[in-house]
Amino acid sequence: MRAPPRLYALAATAALTLAAALLPVAQASGAAAAATAPPKLHASGNKLVDENGTTRRLLGVNRSGGEFMCVQGRGIFDGPVDDASVKAIADWKVNAVRIPLNEECWLGLSHINAAYRGANYISAVKGLVSRLEAHGITPIVELHWTHGKYTGGDNHCPDTEYATCQKPMPNAQYTPAFWSSVAQTFKDDQAVVFDLFNEPFPDRATSDLAAAWNCWRDGGKCPGIDFEVAGMQDLLDAVRGAGAKNLVLIPGVAYSNDMRQWLAHKPSDPAGNLAAAWHTYNFNTCNNESCWNEQLAPVIGQVPFVAGEIGENTCSHGYIDRVMAWLDAKGASYLGWTWNTWDCSSGPSLISDFNGTPTGFGVGLRDHLKGLS
Repeated sequence: MRAPPRLYALAATAALTLAAALLPVAQASGAAAAATAPPKLHASGNKLVDENGTTRRLLGVNRSGGEFMCVQGRGIFDGPVDDASVKAIADWKVNAVRIPLNEECWLGLSHINAAYRGANYISAVKGLVSRLEAHGITPIVELHWTHGKYTGGDNHCPDTEYATCQKPMPNAQYTPAFWSSVAQTFKDDQAVVFDLFNEPFPDRATSDLAAAWNCWRDGGKCPGIDFEVAGMQDLLDAVRGAGAKNLVLIPGVAYSNDMRQWLAHKPSDPAGNLAAAWHTYNFNTCNNESCWNEQLAPVIGQVPFVAGEIGENTCSHGYIDRVMAWLDAKGASYLGWTWNTWDCSSGPSLISDFNGTPTGFGVGLRDHLKGLS
């Protein structure tokens, strides 16, 4: 989600204590323990299939917090991530949860509060992943906030290099190391999906769209970006170099809303296990069926397609109703932004409490997912 850091600072509820974040999976309820394990997904043509070759879709929500709480010194997650809170998500018939992360907190950089960095942060993330899996939910581990001072177009925190906001691209200094570490952590768990970078926008740093897409794939010294960039190929190489064969999601440009040159710049993957990731909100440029048919359908025809964030700022669900209907017809996947108790317009938030009470926006996703089940 494209949002300034002040949104998170204002919207976040009381910080979860570290002890709560590290609750052991052993506390999972009997119902959770009895849940079917999430599938080990793999790309097959333009579909996602499980270990038995059955076609699957990822249908779920985002669980924001891990990207901003730690760097703001307020905790690791925004609100509870214990078994009861995960069960509330599962009750919406969700089968996937996307977990935004912060590379500085994962890597344990010294300016992060020691309670919320390094081993403590990693353990908390692993705990949430395990609790999701105990409920049969696919965890999608995603890199949201990254290092690198950026002063160009659409800058969100130009006064600092720290990972306190969204940056146009990943950085060569830390991001490959982040993905190498994440891949080492989860490579033996093929149920975990990797989402390489939240919302690239190298096209806001330069008017040369061809250069922006080349930057997206290859990184290096990119026009309009102050730091050395790690491209999508660099990050994928870091994952595969660590020995992880997990499914990897790769977004487009324009905050993941523009997919027009995704196929032409598709990174090379020795594991053959990639999916395209797209984000859509009612205020994006590509926000209608005509655009989706023109720009998205060719991608969906060739690779698995996951709308990692769908949402709207109307406190209703008319837009995502159209998005879900279109993606359902294509057999594609989607996840609503976000399972947090923020305002349904500025978030936009799906819930008003962590028991799963939907907002006027969230009721559309909840009822749709329950109807599909």
